[in-house]
Amino acid sequence: MRKRVAGLVLSSVLGGALLAGCTSSGSGSGGAHTPTASTPAPAKTSSDAQPDARAAAYRKWRLKPFAAVPAPPAVKPVKTGTGGPVPVISEIPTKEKIVFVTFDDGAEKDPKFVAMMKELKIPFTMFLMNDAIRSDYGYFKPLQALGNRVENHTLHHPNMRTLGAAAQKNEICGQQSKLTKEYGSAPRLFRPPYGNWNTNTRTAVRDCGLKAIVLWRESMQIKNMQYQRPDKKLHPGDIILAHFRGPSELKGHSMTEMTANMLRHIQQQRFTVARLEDYIQ
Repeated sequence: MRKRVAGLVLSSVLGGALLAGCTSSGSGSGGAHTPTASTPAPAKTSSDAQPDARAAAYRKWRLKPFAAVPAPPAVKPVKTGTGGPVPVISEIPTKEKIVFVTFDDGAEKDPKFVAMMKELKIPFTMFLMNDAIRSDYGYFKPLQALGNRVENHTLHHPNMRTLGAAAQKNEICGQQSKLTKEYGSAPRLFRPPYGNWNTNTRTAVRDCGLKAIVLWRESMQIKNMQYQRPDKKLHPGDIILAHFRGPSELKGHSMTEMTANMLRHIQQQRFTVARLEDYIQ
């Protein structure tokens, strides 16, 4: 009887030891499962990786990701080609909390700005002036390849109001030909230097094959936004003006710093950035 009891006790101890060995190799503290070579951790799916990569890109530039851009309207709110004078716009009619970013001229050709836009994937429009870009037309092609259109900003950046009809047409049509040749598609939009235009400008824009004159509601300075409205706020559909400018014009700051500041102003007011051409017929 004593031998039988002893045998049962020994069997129980050995069984417990074996059970304890299985548990310790298969679980960590709290009983959570720890993957081993035979049980690899689940890999991230592409849908998991994309938000992580996007967030990392924004962190690199000390920004937060923007809210998703709403789908462009099926019926574009700005009508062109109606047979009358081309429209002149400073904002897009919309109730969505979106704004539109534009960059003028093309003097600064900072490789870091190309990298920034590739990583952030923020849509914008380029209004390029020939005197500023002719030293390196190629710089703007990677930006165009991201889906950002090249639009017309004249050959030499004159005050259009000081020119006669023929001279205005030469400035606009001449740049239209150069941009079409260099970038493979004809611009559809025109921005007059300094925002100055008159009746002859509208006629030349139409005759040169462009569809609208684009002005702006806000302009980006080095750190602050300059507003036209007295409330000093963004409004749905506003067009924002910035420039391809470098440290010599930005008091030592870079174009990427200026752009990051502009994007922060937009985010602080809970807007996101849409593509201008998606809203113009």
